[in-house]
Amino acid sequence: MHWYLEVLKNYVGFQGRARRKEYWMFNLFSAIVIIVLSIVELVAGLSSLLSGLYTLAVLLPSLAVSIRRLHDTGRSGWWILIGLIPLIGSIILLVFMCLDGQKNENQFGPSPKV
Repeated sequence: MHWYLEVLKNYVGFQGRARRKEYWMFNLFSAIVIIVLSIVELVAGLSSLLSGLYTLAVLLPSLAVSIRRLHDTGRSGWWILIGLIPLIGSIILLVFMCLDGQKNENQFGPSPKV
């Protein structure tokens, strides 16, 4: 939960770098929230209103943490657009997100591990 709150504090901060842990913990917590909201919607007989609102609310933080994660691997945030290529783009982004960040300072700032 700590990592999720850290990302939300930096709501639309596209500058800097994000560790793998920050990226994956944010996505894990978001997935759990969406699953819980979907179950609540199913039980209450609602359409996907709650999960849709939540997804809309975390769209910018999700984009920001993804771009900061790409920065940590030494890539520009524009690489996020490769995800628009069906299947191959998603696989390439997954690989980028799993790679270890650059150990030293790069053009996007100091290493977040320090």
